[in-house]
Amino acid sequence: MIRSGKEGVVVSQAGQLADISLGVDSGLGYILFYPMAPKKAPTASQKALAAKKAALKGVHGNTTRKVRTSTHFHLPKTLRLSRKPKYARKSVPHLPRMDQYRVIRQPVNTETAMKKLEETNTLTFIVDVKANKNQVKDAVKRLYDVEALQVNTLIRPDGKKKAFVRLTADADALDVANKIGLI
Repeated sequence: MIRSGKEGVVVSQAGQLADISLGVDSGLGYILFYPMAPKKAPTASQKALAAKKAALKGVHGNTTRKVRTSTHFHLPKTLRLSRKPKYARKSVPHLPRMDQYRVIRQPVNTETAMKKLEETNTLTFIVDVKANKNQVKDAVKRLYDVEALQVNTLIRPDGKKKAFVRLTADADALDVANKIGLI
């Protein structure tokens, strides 16, 4: 309970009003609060002095250190804006460097190639060294309108790449070879 009077404000823990005229604590745990005197407004010189003191102290007086829990430092991902070029660096894009005509150089018509043609439905070609299996598969489809099931490649001792193109069951390798002009 709180009571204010001439001498001050008294708070009683027991919820009873306390008598503070003598200033005696009767064992109930009284706390005495005296009213604060009104603060005077700071003068201009005091303000200037406080500003000087603050400027000398600086703003980084109480920076806290970041607690690191790992021995590795990962650079934070910062904003990376997409490029917006004012003009294209190449006026015209290059033609496809590896088109179907460059991928497949020539068919192979040796005895072993013919045996593969008849027995395993497989066409054999000399292809560009830089061409991969997917490019060979795509080139066969574009040039001869047949779907390749599987492509195996090897580099011959003379440095040329040979590709064995196995066709799907619905396509006949003999017909395709006839169309090419192998047989």
